[in-house]
Amino acid sequence: MTLTIDTLNPESRPRPSQTAVEKKSLIGLTREELAAELAAIGVPERQIGMRVRQLWHWLYVRGISSFAQMSNVSKDLRAKLEEHYSITRPEIVEELISTDGTRKWLLRFPARGAGRPVEVETVYIPEEGRGTLCISSQVGCTLTCSFCHTGTQRMVRNLTAGEILEQLLMARDRLGDFPDADTPDGAIVPAEGRKVTNIVMMGMGEPLYNFENVKKALLIASDGDGLSLSKRRITLSTSGVVPEIYRTGKEIGVMLAISLHAVRDELRNELVPINKKYPLAELMEACRNYPGLSNAKRITFEYVMLKGVNDSLDDARELVRLLKGIPAKINLIPFNPWPGSKYECSDWEQIEKFADFINRAGYASPIRTPRGRDILAACGQLKSQSERMRKSDRLQLEAMMIAGHGE
Repeated sequence: MTLTIDTLNPESRPRPSQTAVEKKSLIGLTREELAAELAAIGVPERQIGMRVRQLWHWLYVRGISSFAQMSNVSKDLRAKLEEHYSITRPEIVEELISTDGTRKWLLRFPARGAGRPVEVETVYIPEEGRGTLCISSQVGCTLTCSFCHTGTQRMVRNLTAGEILEQLLMARDRLGDFPDADTPDGAIVPAEGRKVTNIVMMGMGEPLYNFENVKKALLIASDGDGLSLSKRRITLSTSGVVPEIYRTGKEIGVMLAISLHAVRDELRNELVPINKKYPLAELMEACRNYPGLSNAKRITFEYVMLKGVNDSLDDARELVRLLKGIPAKINLIPFNPWPGSKYECSDWEQIEKFADFINRAGYASPIRTPRGRDILAACGQLKSQSERMRKSDRLQLEAMMIAGHGE
């Protein structure tokens, strides 16, 4: 096993200054909010519409992180913007590169108010013809799902809309996914095409417990005059916050994924404790009423395969019954090990039997290929720097994988 760690040169690593920490970020603001900020620093009303369009273009088409790069904005206005606002990226504390090409970034956001700096992880998964960025929505998590490493970390706070978007901007920076600043204004993506084609809200946290910030960020990410990601290429994953599921479809309009993992309330109460508040019957009803649901816009149900826990053919049979009438596909996820977990991954032969049964019932049931396991970037393995594993734990994980656990 090869573990590649790209520890960035401390001299070149972007570190926000104390002054920058105190400035308000323009990233994540709506056009209306940008207009209000421009008015507050004295931009004439007749110019505000034009200046908002310029800012939007530089932030989300060009991807610049310095006001000095805004070549068609007057020096006086650039100076005012620099004095009052920030458009910087989070600090990259660490970048890990897996043997399969998956990248994981540990990001540090500056303190807000009386709080401390916080850290989250963001993962990029390159595949043939596409590249998926897994974005975090919270620092920590409240859900305590028993098979999830992130769930063992205490909840710290929600990320702002800007901090959610900055993960995408940072990834596009690192991957060379923004056009050069001196290319013609019409060039929206690099000549070779985008590296980040899809985003999934499947990182740290429960997105629907941070609904307003997630909504704001995803509407900006899908804005046709900026980052311009298709809503069909954006997937929001929830553990089942039923009251916000309908709102997600109506107000955001992205693809929906449900972290299901069990087909009976008793077991799901243990694996996904939010089920005690919103049991399966309520969750399935919310899914059936998801706006825009069709065979062309199916809900993805995520199902982690746990040996001897939820992987029997009786479970597969009940899963088919549970999803009857819902346009759906089922992603079967081999359990990704982490030190201290009490679960094992189902045997590969059993996973294939489970998948075959669901396929015969008419549901697509791809088995997700584990990615980035060697750098703890796989599903359920994310955890921030403040809670990172000791070196001995990493060695334990490597030993587990070499021995074949979770294969």
